[in-house]
Amino acid sequence: MNLPKAMKALIQKHDGYAGDNERSGFSLEALDPYVELAEIDLPSPDKGQVLVKVARAAVNPSDVMFIKGMYGQPRRKGLPAGFEGCGTVVATGAGAEGLEGMRVAFVAGRSGFGSWAEYAVADAAMCIPLIDGVSDEDGASMIVNPLTALAMLSIVKEAGSKSFIVTAAASQLCKLIIGQAAADGLSAIGIVRRDEQIDLLKGHGAAHVLNQKADDFDERIAEICRVEKPLILLDAVAGPSSSTAFHAMGRGARWVIYGRLEEEPPVLHEPGELIFLQKRIEGFWLTGWLASASEKERAAMAMQAQSNFASGRWKTDVTAVVSLDDASGRLPDALGEPNGKVLLAP
Repeated sequence: MNLPKAMKALIQKHDGYAGDNERSGFSLEALDPYVELAEIDLPSPDKGQVLVKVARAAVNPSDVMFIKGMYGQPRRKGLPAGFEGCGTVVATGAGAEGLEGMRVAFVAGRSGFGSWAEYAVADAAMCIPLIDGVSDEDGASMIVNPLTALAMLSIVKEAGSKSFIVTAAASQLCKLIIGQAAADGLSAIGIVRRDEQIDLLKGHGAAHVLNQKADDFDERIAEICRVEKPLILLDAVAGPSSSTAFHAMGRGARWVIYGRLEEEPPVLHEPGELIFLQKRIEGFWLTGWLASASEKERAAMAMQAQSNFASGRWKTDVTAVVSLDDASGRLPDALGEPNGKVLLAP
């Protein structure tokens, strides 16, 4: 295949992490301070890597945190941003020849050439060949959200809990969690910020949905916890409402934090609960989970995720598809829309 010598990409404008005085919250007010559209040399895959012609790239909250220097890994100036996407493998390094020509979902690899570009480099081990029933829209978000959903549901099941609480429940990730939980006979207790999201999530299978801004939120979450007895809180917010939910949970409850969407920090209502009620607080990061899981476990979850999308049980609710050329002007506003996923298209 004849490949171009250069490509368009949204490249990072900074190295490393943001300083304390540079942190600007968790939403994206503007794109220009962090990335810029540029033409750069086409990268080449090394041993065990592939070059993917990108069809669609996801824009996740972790991407926003990353380009702002507030994520758990440093930025690399001059390299494309973007953690995941999907596309066709057009070149391979040694040992990855079996993926040549395949349509794959991928996570950007150690090269740093991310998915917000016309071409991306990924480790072959972090590519999932896509079956025909999976669209590019679903394929672009096949790894981060779906595998996180299945991994966190495994935490719920291993805890022996028949119910659990999930914050930011109207997010694309949480809709996947809630839908799968309903199919598995688990009761999801969702916490949202808007009343209009309540019926939406009940339609996805949530047993209870509460608005954290409601005057009676504290009383309602306490009553639901007394009845349902959830043991796991899956939390992407890490704010005061999360603290309230955790405080309402009973003995042995676990607060699993996998994101931070709230700028106001959480409060530990009663430290004694960690001692006498054996509650605990922990973190979840998909990268670490995948590293600790066996190849068999990873393969099984990847196949289950694809089957869920192909069968229609799961669906990526896309609110906007934005071109690389239009990203500067359109992406911040698109990300401000609730209840769906924003994708980039070359």
